[in-house]
Amino acid sequence: DFGVEYSRRLAIFAKEEIATEMKINEKGEEKKRPCPARLWTSSLRRTKETAQFIEHNTIHYTWDNGETTDWVQFRPIARRNLDEIYAGTCDGMTYKEIETCFPEEFKRRQEDKLAYRYPRGESYMDVMLRMEPIALELERTRAPLLIICHQGILRILYAYFTGLSREEAPFVKIPLNHVIKLTPHAYGCHEKHICLLKKDDMPGDGQDEPPSSI
Repeated sequence: DFGVEYSRRLAIFAKEEIATEMKINEKGEEKKRPCPARLWTSSLRRTKETAQFIEHNTIHYTWDNGETTDWVQFRPIARRNLDEIYAGTCDGMTYKEIETCFPEEFKRRQEDKLAYRYPRGESYMDVMLRMEPIALELERTRAPLLIICHQGILRILYAYFTGLSREEAPFVKIPLNHVIKLTPHAYGCHEKHICLLKKDDMPGDGQDEPPSSI
């Protein structure tokens, strides 16, 4: 199962790369050591399944001010604000199925992806409003934070922290099976993409965006 394999690789990456830092020891040598790390998922099952192999061991950590703490690594916190755009009557359908069953809705979405609201569902604009508290909390967070959520949500977060406009957000490309590392600095974010599982090795799942939407 490709999803399980990605989850296993993500757990290894989280432990070895996210939850570690480089520090100078007493001998003047630079060494990697565990550091506190956080984990947020959406409230939906598939993001929790992606996080299923991440370890939650306890580390004893000394902060820069000399204070010490026992920290549970990647203690999972499910945030409803991170749930995918609710597609209403189209929920659970692939883009191809929506195009076949609801051609007019499909066309309207193609014409204005930002403002389009699914029947009895949400638009990107709706989701941006419900994500404002998350963005503010992220700005205050100092420990490394792994967020496991959905394409639409990741587009909005990426646009927010890289300075893209809200009009650009729905068209951000989020590569499948990658970790996107954003490190804030004075004028924006340093960005790094890490591929954990190549898309060429994956079967199609029907969730790829139509070409004119990308």
